[in-house]
Amino acid sequence: MYKDLKGKTAIVTGSSKGIGKAIAERFGKEKMNVIVNYHSDSAGAREAVDNIKAAGGDAHAVKADVSEEAGVNALLQAAAEHFGAIDVMVNNSGFNGKGALPHELGIDEWQKVMDVNLTGSFLGAREAAKYMLERDVKGTILNISSVHQQIPRPNNVHYAASKGGMKLLTETLALDYAEKGIRVNAIAPGTIATESNEDLEGSHQTEQLKKIPMNAFGRPEQVASAAAWLVSQEAGYVTGATLFVDGGMTLYPSQLES
Repeated sequence: MYKDLKGKTAIVTGSSKGIGKAIAERFGKEKMNVIVNYHSDSAGAREAVDNIKAAGGDAHAVKADVSEEAGVNALLQAAAEHFGAIDVMVNNSGFNGKGALPHELGIDEWQKVMDVNLTGSFLGAREAAKYMLERDVKGTILNISSVHQQIPRPNNVHYAASKGGMKLLTETLALDYAEKGIRVNAIAPGTIATESNEDLEGSHQTEQLKKIPMNAFGRPEQVASAAAWLVSQEAGYVTGATLFVDGGMTLYPSQLES
């Protein structure tokens, strides 16, 4: 637990399930106030709110589309109205999109992935930075990226490009706001056992595990632990960094077979 986080307010986008939900609930254990954001999973959002309150924090759920300015503004407005502050912004919302070879990928599919993953993260960071600068808040912005900001993802050029963009988005934001005391970092998870990876069974699971030196899928709670550290003052001298939580996936274990 990180004592400096108690009573602080965080917005976590896409926090009705998966990694986002785990981060929101970990913040609850840190006795933080959390805006739980969802797009369609209202039941998951309610569960997250209940779990946060049971852990000693406070929470409020807000339905919003973070790929749009109005949706992001609604989250910040809710945080200010319910908790009177914004100290932490976690841009977690992500969309995998449909896999396809680049020449078969429709522009609508490309744009949808970019709108949620990259534009949504930019909007969240931009609005959080505005709020913090206006009130001299030494806050933190955390982007949830992917190992695919470094490793190409076949048949998913839109997803890989969006996560590659998040890398330099994070680094540029960190450079722009370091002197103002606003830290900006990212977490790049590997294969995490979430709802979006439920299809990893049988031979598919075996093949995926071959890519991970630790020979195991990660858990959302492990990503959440990294998130809590990065937004705490224990990481107060860390900005512009990407923390890979991937079981060694970016070490390219396939090279061991050569």
